[in-house]
Amino acid sequence: MLTRAWFRWLVLHRLARTYLLMPAHRGDPLAQILAGPDRGRGSPRAVEEIRQQGRMPTVTNISKLRVTADHEICRLILRDRRFGAVSPNSRALPKLMRWVLTKTDLELPNLAEPPSMLVTDPPEHTVYRRLVGQAFAPKAIAKLRERVVEVTDDLLDGMKSTPRPDLIDDFCERLPIAIIAELLGLPAEMHATLLRWGDTGAPLLERGLTWATFRRAVEDLAESERYFDQQIARRTDEPGDDVLTTLVTGGELTHREQVANAALLLDAGFLTTVNMLGNGIALLTRHPEQLEMLMARPELWPGAVEEILRYDGPIRITGRIANSDIDIADQHVEYGSLVLLLLAGANKDPTVFPDPERFDVTRPNAAEHLSFSSGVHSCLGSSLARLEGTIALPALFERYPDLHLDGPPIPRGLVNLNSYRSMPATLYAA
Repeated sequence: MLTRAWFRWLVLHRLARTYLLMPAHRGDPLAQILAGPDRGRGSPRAVEEIRQQGRMPTVTNISKLRVTADHEICRLILRDRRFGAVSPNSRALPKLMRWVLTKTDLELPNLAEPPSMLVTDPPEHTVYRRLVGQAFAPKAIAKLRERVVEVTDDLLDGMKSTPRPDLIDDFCERLPIAIIAELLGLPAEMHATLLRWGDTGAPLLERGLTWATFRRAVEDLAESERYFDQQIARRTDEPGDDVLTTLVTGGELTHREQVANAALLLDAGFLTTVNMLGNGIALLTRHPEQLEMLMARPELWPGAVEEILRYDGPIRITGRIANSDIDIADQHVEYGSLVLLLLAGANKDPTVFPDPERFDVTRPNAAEHLSFSSGVHSCLGSSLARLEGTIALPALFERYPDLHLDGPPIPRGLVNLNSYRSMPATLYAA
């Protein structure tokens, strides 16, 4: 399997990275974004350069590649069924590349490859989402409020004995993994392993990974596949009252589809929330006047969570493939074109969000952000993430009003996933 994995890495990551380096050095803003934070001037400035070139410009020498940071266009494309999700077998890729990827399919539960619902389109996507959608509907999530409060309080109590915790390890990760594991019916003793799988698997949403990073991800995917094989077999014999049982007993999915989407629900169920909580803590400690306002007016917290998602959302980029010639918002997109949607840029489109670089928890239209995507691929767990955010963030600052960070938090250094790896803090005033 490692030989196939190496060829797959070569095509998906090494060649992509090499291809981007030269235009990034020449100053191409999209190449600088995709090549990573260590290349060029960083994404915020590059996004604005792209915005200045038009609503949906072509900014590299790659045929049929478009990019946009325009909020209206991003929203329209996300909601337009004529555009499809991007996966390794997308028609936008050269034929030789698609042939290699087909021959090196590892058949592992990779959230960024079919049959994960993240990268499949209707009708398959409709089947996957219908099976589990009820468990993540707003009414169902509202019933989890007491449990989220309970887990949050337990974590905050536990930090009393750790006055200098790492807020990512000790808080931001532990809350969402506890909740999503319970929804899937997975035991508490698996939390540490589930977090490790999420940590190594998350970079697969990127391009340009090192071989070591890709290999670790593949090895952990194989381990997670074996585990979910066992869990699915158990649910087949003894159905339970959990989301994994729903996937298994729905009667419509192949075994590979069951495993892939169980793994996706696990990853998506906590990665977004981890990033949102970490980004929110960082923002609020950098803007103490905003935090002070929230503590005085707790009714503002739901809007504050939306502003956190707008200002520093967990996902920066997504993409769509044009399945026909399409005219949209006065723009013509050719069949087979790949359109990169800069969600972080759309969330700071000045035509929608006045003074977009200002972090303002009272911003009236903050919820118009696209951090949870839109359309058929809108984030299934968005209601759960919002619930966890509106409970966990105020509880943290209410319990530990003297909390401050011990220096700048350490970012993960990924292009697409906007998150912190570590956030050392002090809970009590000296």
